Amino acid sequence: MLIVVMKEQASVKQIGGVLREIESRGLTPFLSRGKDITQVGCMVKGDSAQIEEKLLGLDGVERTFASSRPFRLASREFHPENSVVHVSGVPVGGERLIIMAGPCAVEGHEQLQTVGKLLTELGVPMIRGGAFKPRSSPYSFQGLGEQGLELLHEVRNRTGLKVVTECLKPSDVELVGRYADLIQVGARNMQNFALLQELGRCRVPVLLKRGMMNSLEEFLMSAEYILANGNQQVIMCERGIRTFETMTRNTLDISAVPVLRRLTHLPIIIDPSHAAGDRELVPALSLAAVAAGADGLIIEIHPEPDKAWSDGPQCLNFPGFRSLMTQIKAVAQAVGRTL
Repeated sequence: MLIVVMKEQASVKQIGGVLREIESRGLTPFLSRGKDITQVGCMVKGDSAQIEEKLLGLDGVERTFASSRPFRLASREFHPENSVVHVSGVPVGGERLIIMAGPCAVEGHEQLQTVGKLLTELGVPMIRGGAFKPRSSPYSFQGLGEQGLELLHEVRNRTGLKVVTECLKPSDVELVGRYADLIQVGARNMQNFALLQELGRCRVPVLLKRGMMNSLEEFLMSAEYILANGNQQVIMCERGIRTFETMTRNTLDISAVPVLRRLTHLPIIIDPSHAAGDRELVPALSLAAVAAGADGLIIEIHPEPDKAWSDGPQCLNFPGFRSLMTQIKAVAQAVGRTL
């Protein structure tokens, strides 16, 4: 990827000139605008000397360089400053620590209304809930489908909570996008490239979960599929990886937060519920994630976890979630974040 670094005082007209020059050569320009730095990237095949020479001669251009990262648009080389993803007005990646919470699976009207009331009371801006459920067993509950999406939308209309829900296949992107403020890609679909490409063509922000057996570079390359297809609103989510350890459902890779922070400008959140698989461990993992610098948490809660249709053992009950929110606030303040 060839990256054009604009001068600090470059005008909109000068930036437009670079974009038009790249387009005139049959290439797609990618614009990166930060508080202090504006850059334009393009994918050049073969020798880039001729186009570099032309771009360097344009007004407002300071220099050019070639990116060395395989994940080009997700890299800090392309976008040096932290990105903020706006989920229907809620900024993820800024000073505020964002909490997303709700049941693993949408079960019905009463369940969601009860959860929605609690989240509103606690100031949590987003409700999560699965309408389509990818399960290890074909005999397990697979979700309510579009009915579940309608129930989530009903809660959104009543409370103002933003909806986070999963999409499983490319053909469902348009449907889910009509109801969701943030479309989740689950761990099992992290390398479903047809789904990622379709999500890149939609304009709904995407929450991308790391696959349980995937490296961080593979994780970033999956984000690249979405970015390269036009959707720049991507949030990375570490949710635990599969290791030799059997005392937890997965092993939460806390080191992923600072490593990803070094490599990418995209926001990073943690899913402690799927990492632990045990509600008693969720508070400790949540606080560790905040201390490590995560931009948010996605936590599973349920009015009656022991009766949950999916993943009950990892869901916090309401008193447990209230207590955790108090603890999160204290740690967030200690690391310079608001809640």
